[in-house]
Amino acid sequence: MKLENLLLEAAKIAGITVAVASPEDEEVIEAIREAIAHNLARFLLFGDKEKIETLLVEKECNRDFVEIIHTRSKEQSAQMAVRAVHQNEASVLMKGNLPTSTLLKAVLNKEYGLRTGKVLSHVSVFEVPHYSKFTILTDAAMNIAPDLTQKEQIINNSVEVARSIGIDCPKVAVLAAVEVINPTMQATIDAASLTVMNKRGQIRDCLVEGPLALDNAISIDSARQKGIESEVAGAADILLVPTIEVGNTLYKSLIYFAKAKVGAVIAGAKAPIVLTSRSDSSESKLYSLALAICTSEKGKTF
Repeated sequence: MKLENLLLEAAKIAGITVAVASPEDEEVIEAIREAIAHNLARFLLFGDKEKIETLLVEKECNRDFVEIIHTRSKEQSAQMAVRAVHQNEASVLMKGNLPTSTLLKAVLNKEYGLRTGKVLSHVSVFEVPHYSKFTILTDAAMNIAPDLTQKEQIINNSVEVARSIGIDCPKVAVLAAVEVINPTMQATIDAASLTVMNKRGQIRDCLVEGPLALDNAISIDSARQKGIESEVAGAADILLVPTIEVGNTLYKSLIYFAKAKVGAVIAGAKAPIVLTSRSDSSESKLYSLALAICTSEKGKTF
């Protein structure tokens, strides 16, 4: 499947509203314009009304699917956008032109936030040129050095995303630098533990294998050369990285070296969160919106 197909699937899901915090940004408004053109959603825009109006006119955005709620600050924009999702006035939360920390502070608010008790984690879905299926990468943006319990929850979040886009039993490769357990390398010990947890039914609806290096996680030839026999090796759908540095480097390598396309969400909250960066293209923001819609409560019949 290609990311373009997610736009078609997301358009089939009725009644989606996206709350956007501080959308005073050309790329964000462009993504909103394209999303409306693809019949994905209607939008609640929380921010500086005058600046938003100007950008909507410049981008020739269809105003029939947009409502602007004026705010006095980025903090208020974040609070009001999160409240809209908390009160079920919106199904998806999207970050605009404001610091990630400002939005997450509102998301984690005990009174009106989107906490569920789960770990929040970043799940990115890549369409890599000349590769036959989606590559799902986690976690490249949220958890710095997750422990075993956090890794279990990160897997659960990514499996939920994968199943929402039609991968019924995703294959999860737990990455490390080597394919064997090394007592001095915590990533290999965690990988082995997660594999056993999956075999014993503690981690469900997927197949988990590790430790695996990147080459034998995605290349069947590499796996065979190393003598690795498993259902996951060479056929991974999900790549679980040990630290944020590994995830961030792999994420950017896929984009800049492999020219991959990507959509990403923050999973584990009451609703999916589109948390793109300023450097992400409007196309990436559009794909992230489509992914978020497919993984929302209304989209889980995919």
